[in-house]
Amino acid sequence: KANNQIKIIMKIAVTTARILTGLLFIFSGLVKAIDPRGLAYKMEEFFEAWSNAGFMKGMMESLSHYSLSFSIIMITLEVVVGVALLIGWQKKLTTWILLLLMLFFTFLTSYVLFSGKIRACGCFGDCIPLTPVQTFTKDIILLVLVLLLLFKSKYITPVAKPFFSFLYILLATLLTLALQFYVLKHLPLKDCLPYKKGSDILKSREMPADAVQDKFEFVFVYEKDGVKKDFPVSALPDSTWKFVERKQTLIEKGKNNIPLINDFSLTDADGVDQTDSILSNPAEYYLLFIKEVPDNTEEWLTAFKKISTSAVVQIKKLYVVTAQRTAVEKFMLKNAISVDKVLTCDATAIKTAARTNPTLYKMKGAIVQEKWGWADFGKAN
Repeated sequence: KANNQIKIIMKIAVTTARILTGLLFIFSGLVKAIDPRGLAYKMEEFFEAWSNAGFMKGMMESLSHYSLSFSIIMITLEVVVGVALLIGWQKKLTTWILLLLMLFFTFLTSYVLFSGKIRACGCFGDCIPLTPVQTFTKDIILLVLVLLLLFKSKYITPVAKPFFSFLYILLATLLTLALQFYVLKHLPLKDCLPYKKGSDILKSREMPADAVQDKFEFVFVYEKDGVKKDFPVSALPDSTWKFVERKQTLIEKGKNNIPLINDFSLTDADGVDQTDSILSNPAEYYLLFIKEVPDNTEEWLTAFKKISTSAVVQIKKLYVVTAQRTAVEKFMLKNAISVDKVLTCDATAIKTAARTNPTLYKMKGAIVQEKWGWADFGKAN
């Protein structure tokens, strides 16, 4: 009787862990599937951090070029493994894959937490931001649940026959891939970024009202008779000492001291910052974001030429925002596209503002009125 009670308790525990883990993996995958480029950019951040740290520099730089492919694979795998766990398909294989994934995720979140070189891991995309402590804690709990599922997999009972289970897995794979390829051509189904429709870009560039700045301690290094010595700012030496350098040490970390948008600026061909003058324009105008000249120009160029012509007729300004001014100017000239200005912006800012390459914004002042991915340029007005 005692053994039966233990089995019942274990069955309940495994079933609970199975449902929680499976649903969380599916949810985590789908949250990122609505914006796979977001995860790809986060992967690039990890590769860059490891490269800068001198860890297999050449390989990290090479892997960075395949970040989008890795993102699509990882997102699909999360959803599929979650579905497989819920339906009990190939339970040994599924639980081993879960363990490997959790070991990998725990490594990433621990790196974010303890290295301080990356602000967040992007575990739930941009829609559900978690602190490094929260993500690491979540992964430790999930790791414990996965170990329970692995060692007690005999209590995982399939809910369908093998043939139908395989069909469910195939369907989950195809639907997850279809969702990702759709948003890569259009835009994320839910925009959780600071450039979403209705956002005030100028206001988002301001420092939060409750910001607490980092506090630093400054030490000045002076030299005299070949001897270097540190002096605090309150006790600087006389003129017989020669200044060498200033050192600063972070003594207290601030909080909430980064604006929602902190890297967005528009510079003209003369290097003049035009951000405020353009975003303060009270009339409607367009911003076309092109991170780099894409290969799929035939799929959107005709529609954009109509937008350009319509903008001239309606007397609306049309600006191109890019990280590669020379290449884009040549592209515009080659295709006889008339725009008011080609402006330079940081590539990282464009990655955040434009999840498709290119992306079109309809603006009024600093407010985002509408935005379209390149596949929807025909719907622009």
